[in-house]
Amino acid sequence: MKNHQLLVLLFLLGLPIWAQQSESQKELEKSGNTVFEIKNPDFQLSPQTGMTKQHWKDAAMYLLQGAFGYIHSLDDPMKFPKQEGKSYPQDEGKVPTEKLEGLCRTLFVAAPLLKENPSLVINNIKVADYYRYQITKLTDPQSASYIVPRSKNGGPSQNLVEFGALSISLLVNPEVLWDPLTQEQKDALAKTMLSYGDGPTVNSNWKFFNIFVLSFFKEKGYAVNEKLLVEYLDKSLLDYRGNGWYNDSPAYDYYSMWAFQMYGMIWSEYFGKANYPEYTAKFIKNFKDLKDNYPYLFSQNGEMIMWGRSISYRTGAVVPFPLMGFEGDATTNYGWMRRIASGVIKQFFTHPDFMKDNVPTLGFYGAFEPAVQVYSCRGSVYWMGKIFLGLLVPDDNPFWTAKENEGAWKTEFEKNKVYNKFQGKSEILITDYPNIGASEVRAWCNAKVKDDWQKFRSTENYNRLSYNSAFLWQADGENGEVAMNYVIKNKANQWEAFRLYTFKKFEDGIYYRDVVLETDENIKFNLADIPLANGILRVDKNNSAVSFAMRLGHHALPKLDGEIKTTVRKIKNHEVTIIDNGKYQLAMIPLLGWDKSEVVTAKGLHPEANESSVINLSNNYVPQKEQSTVYATLMLWKKSGEKWSNKELLAVKKIGFSSKENTVNVTLSNGEKKLVKY
Repeated sequence: MKNHQLLVLLFLLGLPIWAQQSESQKELEKSGNTVFEIKNPDFQLSPQTGMTKQHWKDAAMYLLQGAFGYIHSLDDPMKFPKQEGKSYPQDEGKVPTEKLEGLCRTLFVAAPLLKENPSLVINNIKVADYYRYQITKLTDPQSASYIVPRSKNGGPSQNLVEFGALSISLLVNPEVLWDPLTQEQKDALAKTMLSYGDGPTVNSNWKFFNIFVLSFFKEKGYAVNEKLLVEYLDKSLLDYRGNGWYNDSPAYDYYSMWAFQMYGMIWSEYFGKANYPEYTAKFIKNFKDLKDNYPYLFSQNGEMIMWGRSISYRTGAVVPFPLMGFEGDATTNYGWMRRIASGVIKQFFTHPDFMKDNVPTLGFYGAFEPAVQVYSCRGSVYWMGKIFLGLLVPDDNPFWTAKENEGAWKTEFEKNKVYNKFQGKSEILITDYPNIGASEVRAWCNAKVKDDWQKFRSTENYNRLSYNSAFLWQADGENGEVAMNYVIKNKANQWEAFRLYTFKKFEDGIYYRDVVLETDENIKFNLADIPLANGILRVDKNNSAVSFAMRLGHHALPKLDGEIKTTVRKIKNHEVTIIDNGKYQLAMIPLLGWDKSEVVTAKGLHPEANESSVINLSNNYVPQKEQSTVYATLMLWKKSGEKWSNKELLAVKKIGFSSKENTVNVTLSNGEKKLVKY
């Protein structure tokens, strides 16, 4: 297919224009990769995405065919080309676990397809035969795929995770994956898998891996440690914090929603209802809570935000939406739920950078090392295959039959307004911006680099001031390049980002946090975020007792087809800096406290393009009694091509700090007043 034909097709399918910036179709074909195409889209049933249940099956096949491109015989493991960087394996000792991940995670994609078509063949391999054969090899000491049972005093490991995953697939499709095995093979699997399931775990969503192993083998008549099963069920429920959110010890991220909620619903549907109805009722009750806020975390186009660890799992984040089909709740807007879920599938599967070597990259769209965790190997990405557990929902379910719609974006939201949803105990703020159709989140981050041995909870995956669906986070540069955060020149003469945040309150549309620099407790701020219709007003108070250089960054823009254009305007003695990449415009206006504004270019820091630009403000802070300690900043946005009025750019009419009251009075250009109370 020629380049212009591809772009026309992508446009007709409603794809974002970012598709233009990726490598050409000719280069893709040369590399052996192809972009997923939605064939025969149904815009009657699905006017936004064109996707039906059949297209979900097609997407699953697209993913599975790429994986089976590495399988030429039953003995070939699901082992894929390693992505350069910190992902494992770094030595041969981890290869068996790498193979186990590839096997168990691709099975999430295969199990629902095999439920409907047990005779499925890919690359001349009978898929069911392959998985049954490989599963039995896990217990064969002579096999290169052999997994040693957990020793008596052994702790939790990645093997527990993958056996938990395997148990889910066995539970939902035992007819194809379990029943044909010999009794000897079944007993050997039970011995090995229970050695992990009947043992210690990590105090996080990992408890569910033990739960699924114990539950599956109990279902199949094996003696299991039911006391431990109940203990882990109780502890998992104790992680619940309301509004659909669980706490993942200690973080909140996508996993805090989709992993816990998916595990609870799948366990309840396939085991809990018949065996532990009282626990099932609790999981279902918690599941019902998510529909009042989780859909609002996705953009109008059904795009997810780049936020938190394991974002390479991508489409897994939307599996709660099809699982709503198991509820049979007539009040659910199934058309909106499917629009979001299909939108996220399209967001990634139709992006030209999604696949490399016919395997999804570790990253967001393409490979992006700052977003990779050390516990991931290349096969880890197939955790995203959990979205296809949604295929277990029957064809005649309203999740599949309801007409697609845009939900709150059409029925609740009005242009030139902003909408906040605060999540109470989890302290998460979800914000929606109808003017650009973007969603945003602010959430927990309080992890020290020196204590973060896995090096992800203290990083840009969590420490940005906010995360937005329209603007992917950019990694920090060594020279102070920063996006959507402060960086401070520390005692070691290095730029250090804020990461130790303490939530204070959400009041009158203002989200309050305190923050302290990890390496110097004398550097501390009160932060106040005020979401506006076209961006954010920051009113931050510097309480530091020492001098230092500091920078604050807006979101970054990737360089797409052409150069990023910069415009500088003066409005009532305020300097306005605007950058435009042909898709979005970002404007930054310093109101109080700042010395300088500049556009900083970067290479290799942005997940969408090698080159990017960000507006940074800077100040050399010197503590003085007479000096105002408030830094007020407008961080605004619009779609490219839209004009800015002076009133929009100078969205603040008046601002004044009272040191006596420790407050800031703000009058917005639309007449609205805000009182910031630290």
